[in-house]
Amino acid sequence: MARNVEFNEELAIQKAMEVFWEKGYNGTSLRDLTEAMQINSSSLYNTIGDKEQLYFRCIKHYTDIRKSDLKARLSSDSSPKAILIRYVRDATNVILGEGKSCLAIKSAFEIGDSNPAVKQLLKADSDVNYDFLCTLIGKAIDVKEINTQESPEILADFFLSSWTGWYESYILHKDEAKIRAMAAFFIRQIIQ
Repeated sequence: MARNVEFNEELAIQKAMEVFWEKGYNGTSLRDLTEAMQINSSSLYNTIGDKEQLYFRCIKHYTDIRKSDLKARLSSDSSPKAILIRYVRDATNVILGEGKSCLAIKSAFEIGDSNPAVKQLLKADSDVNYDFLCTLIGKAIDVKEINTQESPEILADFFLSSWTGWYESYILHKDEAKIRAMAAFFIRQIIQ
């Protein structure tokens, strides 16, 4: 008698997320997904749904990971300025890392406007990042680690839009030195 293999849905979502991250939504086939998840297509439909539902779950998984990361950063014993500098450097490394970059930005550019459910998830993720940056920048200003006349809100908006621009620049030019220079400039101008 054949033994049923227990299906680990969280692991399957992680594997599918990696495929979408590498190939994008449009470049990923159902076969790519089922091979990565090590299930057949009927099992996919029976447990998770279609490709679009799976993509939504993968983006949710990704944004949940990011949310947990931001929470951990805010609860760190480091100073707000040190957390902010580390965050900017980590964000830069995400852009440069393994050719995958940020799944949220990639998704926003690829299907954010055509899929309302994914767009809503991505907007919520962007709002969490914005709130994180506003909180952190506000704390750094309060303890005099950042001396600025600008509001935390405008600096958070500036960073998020700059970061998206760094991502686009890296896609087009693949110039790591340029991205690192822009991040260093941001740190010098805004944080120090």
